[in-house]
Amino acid sequence: MMLALEMYRSLPRYVAARAAGGRIPGILTGPAAPLRLVNRDEPRVEHESWARVRPTLSGICGSDLGAVTGTTSLYFSALVSMPFVPGHEVVGELLDDCDDLSAGTRVVLDPVLSCAARGVEPCASCAAGATNRCDRITVGHVSPGLQTGYCSDTGGGWGRVLMAHRSQLYPVPDDLPDERAVLAEPLACAVHTAFRAAVPDGATVLVSGAGSVGLFATLALRELTSAGRITVVAKHARQRELARSFGATEVVSPDEVFRGVRRTTRAFRLAPDHQRAYLLGGVDVAIDAVGSKDSLDTVLRATRAGGRVVLSGMPTGGADLSPVWFRELDVVGTYASAPSEPAAGGRPAFELAMELAAGGPLDGVVGAVYPLYRWREAIDHAHSSGRLGTVKVAFDPHGER
Repeated sequence: MMLALEMYRSLPRYVAARAAGGRIPGILTGPAAPLRLVNRDEPRVEHESWARVRPTLSGICGSDLGAVTGTTSLYFSALVSMPFVPGHEVVGELLDDCDDLSAGTRVVLDPVLSCAARGVEPCASCAAGATNRCDRITVGHVSPGLQTGYCSDTGGGWGRVLMAHRSQLYPVPDDLPDERAVLAEPLACAVHTAFRAAVPDGATVLVSGAGSVGLFATLALRELTSAGRITVVAKHARQRELARSFGATEVVSPDEVFRGVRRTTRAFRLAPDHQRAYLLGGVDVAIDAVGSKDSLDTVLRATRAGGRVVLSGMPTGGADLSPVWFRELDVVGTYASAPSEPAAGGRPAFELAMELAAGGPLDGVVGAVYPLYRWREAIDHAHSSGRLGTVKVAFDPHGER
């Protein structure tokens, strides 16, 4: 038996959490939360190339918060199996030998449960190295689940043991501390975002949002592309400070976005009836790192005709798509990461992410670590992280204080 946080299916709680949103303090970790702390059997997947992992740190991601708060689209309900143990940003210790990796190896986890993990013939995406686009995430010898942390069979990082397939595991360099290694998965997503953005040399870029998604995207853009001016939209003082250290040229508040973009691109500002303003002209590339209606609306209205808009934050609401049609925008999604990034010569995003984790200005980015029994405090802290000046909140599943 092991201690774990478990998410379970409860339509009434989903509806209550979605209705409350963040407006009622404590409701998200109180009566509306579809989470419970339980003692449950350790997960077991009795197939070749699977092994147990003992998580030492596991981050709380925006998609985890979306599931807790009911803001995640029901589109994803067909891609999970309940009850599941959340947690897909994981650094831990292998408890068993796993092919070429020995028990005791410290590892980070690519959470996508692709064809290799499921024991099925590779789909076209997996065969091409784009496992994040796998078409087989509901079949094979484990239950449906787009990732570890959303599958009832594998467990997740918010428990004391999880199961992982060799295809998901990357050994951690000895000199990389856990507090940096646990950032490898969100950094790998940022690496993939930077490459999906396909930024032309010297191009102007807007990043809407300065939580972990936006900050890591900014770092990856600065380190891995030839972007010119990068403007980051940040609400809070600590976010503004970090955005500059991560590579932003300019940082603006949400109500200054169009003014800032106009200064750098000489765009024209128009004010339609009963709607937000928008620009004729604007940045070459814009990244929505939040997923909210307002954030998506901002990037669509601040991108030049023929420019590219990248959806990096998980979308939670609709926006007016008129700019996509009228300005002929290219809108692309970016989900998880890939073990073969063509723009990096086929290198895995996780390898590049660990280089960023080792050399980036990440001291103090993991701002709080909680044991599982303090999960209500942890979720509340993560939900208010921007206001509190914290980038990443994590669990120590074996911690006692």
